[in-house]
Amino acid sequence: MANWAWSALLAAVLWGGSGPANAQSLPVSVNISGNEANAFVGLPGLTILDLSLEFENAQGLNANSLGIGAKIVSPLSPLLQGRLPSLSLTSLTAALPVLITIEPPANGGLRFQGTGRVELHTHVLPYALGSSLRLFKGSLGGPFYDITDEIAQGSVRARGTYGGFSQFLILIDLRPTGMVIDEKILRLRNRVALLPVAEQPAFTALLDSTEDALDNGDYPAALTAIDAVRSLAQANAGTTLPNEWRADHSTTNHAGELIAGAATLRFSVVYQRDYGQ
Repeated sequence: MANWAWSALLAAVLWGGSGPANAQSLPVSVNISGNEANAFVGLPGLTILDLSLEFENAQGLNANSLGIGAKIVSPLSPLLQGRLPSLSLTSLTAALPVLITIEPPANGGLRFQGTGRVELHTHVLPYALGSSLRLFKGSLGGPFYDITDEIAQGSVRARGTYGGFSQFLILIDLRPTGMVIDEKILRLRNRVALLPVAEQPAFTALLDSTEDALDNGDYPAALTAIDAVRSLAQANAGTTLPNEWRADHSTTNHAGELIAGAATLRFSVVYQRDYGQ
């Protein structure tokens, strides 16, 4: 009965009422335990999606300070217009067109150091080796980009590392993996350009080494360079690299964003090595 109710609600929201541009909020319940938060999204008697957040060191973490919401959306929803990387190659899944928003209120007191881990777990999507499902993130109103660092069984567990929030989607991504890798390297280079000048050369050299290795098809060397980006950011976090995120956006978590960027770049390089383009 519950699965039927979910299918009926999807049909009503996406194709009923005033048309496919509708969006409807879903109930969300949040539990906090130490440095972990779990949110359950769905209908009465049916959890559609489990959201898990793990923090290295969080302060002010509670259900209200997280600001979690969920909505059913369609490709024509104003909430998504102009925000997906490719209208033809990235798309919502038919079974889980759900947008998760994590927008902590500025006065809520939430802050954390380093990185966090996010997992979206659902039984309404099937898992397959070499899956094209990906976890995307975007700031409010901003473009979505791939932050996946793992797609695992159970039925689907989409995982990523973050240095900050805002909105999350599980999408089908049919873009060539090489294109995705180039995009992720560019995002890391753009982040490096924001660092203190003295910190930039070492990261730039490692990204150059990554690209050179990929050009030569040398995946071990590419992965070694990517891991070195992560290690360097971790080593300098909290000293020469800011590593704290605050809800009032008074700080920039450069170390966390570099670590997160390296983690998702590693995922794509391994995917290309194992499955090709």
